[in-house]
Amino acid sequence: MRTTLLVSAVLLALAGCKPANESAPSASAPAASTAPVAEPELISRDALFGNPERVSVQLSPDGQYISWIAPVNGVLNVWVAPANDINAAKAVTKDASRGIRNHFWSYRPGTLVYLRDTGGDEDFHAFAVDVNSGAEKDLSPFPKTRAEVVGLSHLKPDAVLVSMNDRDPKWHDLYSVDLATGKRTEVVKNTHDLSSYVADANYQVRYATRSRDDGGSDILKPDGKGGWSKIDEIPFEDGLTTGPAGMTTDGSTLYLFDSRNRDTSALFAMDTASGQRTLVAEDARADISDSLSDPSTGKVQAVAVDYLREEWKPLDDTIGADLKKLKEIGPGDISVNSRTLDDKTWIVAYSAAEQPVLYYRYDRADGGKLTKLFGARPALDGKPLVKQWPQEIKARDGLNLVSYLTLPKVADADADGKADKPVPLVLMVHGGPWARDSYGYSGYGQWLANRGYAVLQVNYRGSTGFGKTFTNAGNGEWAGKMHDDLLDAVQWAFDNKVTTKDQVAIFGGSYGGYATLVGLTFTPDTFKCGVDLVGPSNLNTLLSTIPPYWASFFEQFAKRVGDPRTPEGKKLLEERSPLSHVDKISKPLLIGQGANDPRVKQPESDQIVKAMQAKGIPVTYALFPDEGHGFARPENSKAFNAVTEGFLSQCLGGRAEPIGKDFTGSSITVPTGADGVPGLAEALKGHSANVKK
Repeated sequence: MRTTLLVSAVLLALAGCKPANESAPSASAPAASTAPVAEPELISRDALFGNPERVSVQLSPDGQYISWIAPVNGVLNVWVAPANDINAAKAVTKDASRGIRNHFWSYRPGTLVYLRDTGGDEDFHAFAVDVNSGAEKDLSPFPKTRAEVVGLSHLKPDAVLVSMNDRDPKWHDLYSVDLATGKRTEVVKNTHDLSSYVADANYQVRYATRSRDDGGSDILKPDGKGGWSKIDEIPFEDGLTTGPAGMTTDGSTLYLFDSRNRDTSALFAMDTASGQRTLVAEDARADISDSLSDPSTGKVQAVAVDYLREEWKPLDDTIGADLKKLKEIGPGDISVNSRTLDDKTWIVAYSAAEQPVLYYRYDRADGGKLTKLFGARPALDGKPLVKQWPQEIKARDGLNLVSYLTLPKVADADADGKADKPVPLVLMVHGGPWARDSYGYSGYGQWLANRGYAVLQVNYRGSTGFGKTFTNAGNGEWAGKMHDDLLDAVQWAFDNKVTTKDQVAIFGGSYGGYATLVGLTFTPDTFKCGVDLVGPSNLNTLLSTIPPYWASFFEQFAKRVGDPRTPEGKKLLEERSPLSHVDKISKPLLIGQGANDPRVKQPESDQIVKAMQAKGIPVTYALFPDEGHGFARPENSKAFNAVTEGFLSQCLGGRAEPIGKDFTGSSITVPTGADGVPGLAEALKGHSANVKK
């Protein structure tokens, strides 16, 4: 149950892997006097933000193939190899534009599925590829259509369940689509404003959800007459923490994440015949965040809880020994990427804050043999990466804010998580806001720490994962108590000698970009500068231009942010909009925007830039014509980060790698403010925007 409606694609990487068990040592002791520490090697932006070498590793269900995503001529594509000979890999897709980032195997032998949009518009199409012949089929070949894969089943190997909104942009109909021919067969025509579907392994829709006007939702089942009957309801306050979580293969059990009559979301199993519910797993500290299910039966075998760090809890003996063995890989976190249908072979990912992801083959049938395959970013092997320290910070009203501190080597010579001396701080604000930061490797965290900055990531109220009370504490608090939490975390950093009051920048994407704008308008004396990536500046225009397929979530927006349909709501949204306070901006601001962003559209950035220009307030604006909600192309990420690095260096005094050739292949344009960043105007001379769709 991770709702991340406004989360920026580029900042999803900030959370990296997931959090850890041990909390950081107390940072309340005075800073010790230490000898100067030599600056570490400057890690190149290309190593941090260029294409990964190989990621998203999967096994085909029959165990015959292994696949991953890797570059072809600089563009990410899907590669496939025989499972017993990874050196025989070949690319099976031919994307030459923005790249492919999401793929998975069907149960049809030798057939995989991938998703791709155009220019960041998030109208994803689903494609099927026969890895032997190379034949490719668009399974949703309709204009302005967003396809979502709802189900794959080994009982229906030749088809995939896909929802599409080509008939009505607000609502997705459900189809069974033949993987070989692309022919679709209607399963459900959505004339009842259904939000989501739950189908069994025979592709029979057993349940659906529908939003209500009060912000809650109903769980429905077919009534046998072409309509739907309500079997349960989810109150508004449980809307982000309760909902269906899949079925067993035989259809006898429906799993539910559920926070009703409790705080944290637990996992329940409901007998589909009797409706009787059984508690499967719970944790008082945090929501159940993930699960592992038997690939054949669909029975949940283990669950994850993510408080300070992720912990896996086995539910039966069939998997407990495996998880224990995998934990021996190292002190970081493990995840199971893929399992064959016979469950004899797994692909396992391992990562820590200071270790980019490594992939292993785990052969259960061979006594639990682990074979290291490769890493995602071998260019970072041996580089001076640093640890990340989970923290529990108290907000002014007593709420506990799970946060993560990354210290540069120059400020933590003995790597104990306590600052030896104050250094400039970058407050990194996650998007969503209904998402969370977690422990793990982050290219952004490592980059900023390597440049000499402390990095603090805060799960402010409204973040998900810590129970519904914490999430609902953010209702109506955009630019209110949600921002107070960020200020309280900055005060914690002052109190613990991490930084000083004149050396703090704020940086974020999506909601984090909005938080940046709030920081520079509502509390202009707190931050020395800000970096806003695809952040909304006007909440009234934001809510009036959300994508049509978010119709089922609109009431949640209205009640959690403000209702633009009422005079009181419009007034609140105006008051909480940075655009309304633009004249208070007195510190340097850098804005990044994708022209095709369907969530936070380009006018959100345009209008605050225009307002600043009208008042003679300097601003640097980087616009990317082939990007959406965050930057998917590595060339564009490197380009924007090169600008950001120079901007932060001028503001906070950290180290900076020259822009150099980091604009090569990028579509970056800078409509205004190029003179505000050292070397930017010069780098733009002769640069021709390379736009790809």
